[in-house]
Amino acid sequence: MALQFELLSTRASGARRARIHLPHQTVETPVFMPVGTQGTVKAVQQSTLETIGPNQIGAQIILGNTYHLYLRPGHELIARLGGLHKFISWPRAMLTDSGGFQVFSLSDLRKISDEGVRFRSHLDGSSHMFTPEHSMDVQIALGADICMAFDECTEYPADEARARESLRYTLAWAARSLSHFRANQHRVPWHTEILQSDGALATQSLFGIVQGGMYPHLRRESAERLLELEHEGSGFDGFAIGGLSVGEPRELTRQVIAETLPYLPKDKPRYVMGVGYPDEIVEYARMGVDMMDCVIPTRAARHGLLFTNAEATGVARMNIKNRQYAEDKNPPDPSCICPTCSRYSRAYLRHLAQTGEPLGGILNSIHNLHFYLTTMANLRAELESA
Repeated sequence: MALQFELLSTRASGARRARIHLPHQTVETPVFMPVGTQGTVKAVQQSTLETIGPNQIGAQIILGNTYHLYLRPGHELIARLGGLHKFISWPRAMLTDSGGFQVFSLSDLRKISDEGVRFRSHLDGSSHMFTPEHSMDVQIALGADICMAFDECTEYPADEARARESLRYTLAWAARSLSHFRANQHRVPWHTEILQSDGALATQSLFGIVQGGMYPHLRRESAERLLELEHEGSGFDGFAIGGLSVGEPRELTRQVIAETLPYLPKDKPRYVMGVGYPDEIVEYARMGVDMMDCVIPTRAARHGLLFTNAEATGVARMNIKNRQYAEDKNPPDPSCICPTCSRYSRAYLRHLAQTGEPLGGILNSIHNLHFYLTTMANLRAELESA
């Protein structure tokens, strides 16, 4: 049995309140998923991730990166150690991307063909080949609750001919990903360890990814073609909108999401990949997106940028490096109850940033992740109250 999607309520705007029942965790949506690229959400240990959210709920689901974990320490090693959950000591849900976006970012080091993508490692220049089948094998070995079909991320800007060619690869690779995944998903490291409530063995799930650049008709074609696989057997367990946050203006991101969502099934999870700032994830959730992820909260934290309640602080984004905070005894966000705001002052966080102390990035990351998780929890409560 793969995931079970329980739709609890829907608003006129399209916003949804739902639950995704996964082998390692039931995930309440809309949900923000912290990114743990190389088996760690940067600067934040797992025990903290479990408790920094509202009412100490913390992160329900985090991401792992197929490309990076394949290169180091290697998916086969991780499988021998019981899978990624055990390797990083994370008991809750996990999603792995396909490696497609990372390969996309290696534009000078890759060559695309119908077979897949040959690329050179950014670490040592060694040559590697990612095919849909290989991506599935790596993700099955890692053992995340949710895997992603291998796709080609279209750059921005891209003319229609380029976007269509990219979509051709993505659709062909999606069918191959699905076929290989279904034939081999029983090889997941924990396959015989986790039972569903009905006693059946739990297993991984696979999401298809809608591509098509910034062209509405290509996005529609992508979604419809992915849904056609439903009629050829067991289809995808959920759907993602990919190819965003690649340099396009925010309004165009919103437009693509709005134009694509109507073509995705209502009885399966909807995931927008790689977004965004706090106000953006709220906006997209109100449109009907169930799942989102982004590196922004921890990346911004390492550069001294804190997301705060503007009513309490006067700013939605606080650059703690600014001189005005040098003697400020106040917590970063007086309305926040995270471990950082409960104990430390703006002056101290500025001092840590000025001196380059690693603790600064840690404390900032804890606050930003708490802010994101609380933002989603508050939205879920709002959707429940209607």
